[in-house]
Amino acid sequence: MDLRQLRYFIALTEHRSFVRAADAMGITQPAFSRSIQGLEQAFGCVLVDRGNKDLRPTPEGQVVLQHALRLVQGAAQLSSEVQQMTKLDAGELRFGCGPVPAVNLVPQAVAQFIDRYPKVRTCFEVDNWEKLSRALSRETIEFFVADIRHFEADPNFQTQPLKPRRSLYYCRPGHPLLAKDSLSTNDMFDYPLATTLIPPGVRKLLANLSGKTDFSPQVESEHLPTLVKIVLSTNAIGIGSEEAFSEAIARGELARLYWRNLPANMESMNVRCGIVSRSGYRLSPAARAMIETLISVDRQAVAA
Repeated sequence: MDLRQLRYFIALTEHRSFVRAADAMGITQPAFSRSIQGLEQAFGCVLVDRGNKDLRPTPEGQVVLQHALRLVQGAAQLSSEVQQMTKLDAGELRFGCGPVPAVNLVPQAVAQFIDRYPKVRTCFEVDNWEKLSRALSRETIEFFVADIRHFEADPNFQTQPLKPRRSLYYCRPGHPLLAKDSLSTNDMFDYPLATTLIPPGVRKLLANLSGKTDFSPQVESEHLPTLVKIVLSTNAIGIGSEEAFSEAIARGELARLYWRNLPANMESMNVRCGIVSRSGYRLSPAARAMIETLISVDRQAVAA
């Protein structure tokens, strides 16, 4: 017994004719008949009632048919999954990214990826690094692109740094702070702050600046357009990346804020972008190809 014989038997039950079934399978009728006979000899029973013009399966044939369908379908699924692991002409890629790389890096990389591999279904979710790490642990994504400083010392994760993204402070045109000649960090905390989820180290830095033991922004969201709308309609101060807001600032839609007494370690406010995957986990070819594309796009941006 082999899968070929089972496929022939399934075809016979579908076409109810040795001639039509043999033609559908692309072999001669005598060869097809010998294959069915060989299957019957393997089981030691008759599988098809040849006295019935419809060639209906015998009770034993019904049992064989049910198992044959499952085995043939399972073999096809197995072949498909192995192809997805070894080729880039099928399958699905799932990964995640933070709101900062979602501005330029990920869209550019995905555009290049789907040009090269149009048959791979590409799905990515945009969220903060904390939720993305949980998705990675649940294996609903293969990797994510976000701030990596929380994962660099964790042996459960493997990180690959990309170009850091510089941070800035922004507000609406006409904000009261813009009327002042010089701004200190004390002025910052007179107004609500609106930002994405910030790493613990940055929270501690902001807490020190505000004179508090801990710090949480008054408005937090991973959806940058929503944060912008809130900043434009209130006196809230936004914290974000240059690449996300520099164009809006250049057009005069937003205004940039500068603080005269920022400490030297405020560089840590910058987003330490990188790629995070699970240690010891073999990535699919699609995931590896996407990571290579992300690195290439990132290097091009650095060179530019």
